[in-house]
Amino acid sequence: MHIDAPPKVLVIEDEPSLIDTIEYNLTRQGYTVSTAADGFKALELARSLRPDLIVLDVMLPGLDGFEICRILRQEMATPILMLTARDDEIDKVVGLEVGADDYLTKPFSMRELMARVKAHLRRVRMIREEIEGEEQSADRRPPTTTGLNFGSLHIDPDRHEVVNGGEVLQLKPKEFELLHFLARNRGMALSRDLILERVWGWDFDGGSRTVDVHVRWLREKIEDDPANPRRIVTVRSVGYRFEG
Repeated sequence: MHIDAPPKVLVIEDEPSLIDTIEYNLTRQGYTVSTAADGFKALELARSLRPDLIVLDVMLPGLDGFEICRILRQEMATPILMLTARDDEIDKVVGLEVGADDYLTKPFSMRELMARVKAHLRRVRMIREEIEGEEQSADRRPPTTTGLNFGSLHIDPDRHEVVNGGEVLQLKPKEFELLHFLARNRGMALSRDLILERVWGWDFDGGSRTVDVHVRWLREKIEDDPANPRRIVTVRSVGYRFEG
């Protein structure tokens, strides 16, 4: 989704009256809406359109919603809002486990559905605005071959090497990319979603826990006291900030 373009929403539902109602209401909100009534058509459209949000019913002909969600989550990070006909906890748990971001139980009000859609699309927009802002800032920064220095910590992007206290650290590729990204944005509070996008990419199907785990590994290697970090600090309810 380009920031100025109308968000694209794919609605996957096999009940004609409901899909017409959802499509009508989404279109009134200014969204570009596509629809599919069976699982195989849904996969085809999702892959070709790359929508900004998917509204996905659980009960579908061909492939059910759980299987569609599982497949798509391996291919894209698009938010998925699942619709289930039963107020059954197991449906909700399975949906979240296969990669859904949210769910609504039928019958639901259009007002609630529109509110959920708006919330997810707002989150997508905010992340992409952050990313575009970061890319513009990066374009304005002069190139450097000297690396980044923070006291005893030296990060050399050309050599893909980190030295701390004179010792070359053995970092995994993603550990280095994460540290480099944090260091280039020293002093900025970076959300987990932004970190995931910039270090792992939109196609990564893991969650924010991945960021937490890699930060913990980095702290064990660059902090004097990993339990009381001074270089990579946690920003509550946001993510992390690199202090140097």
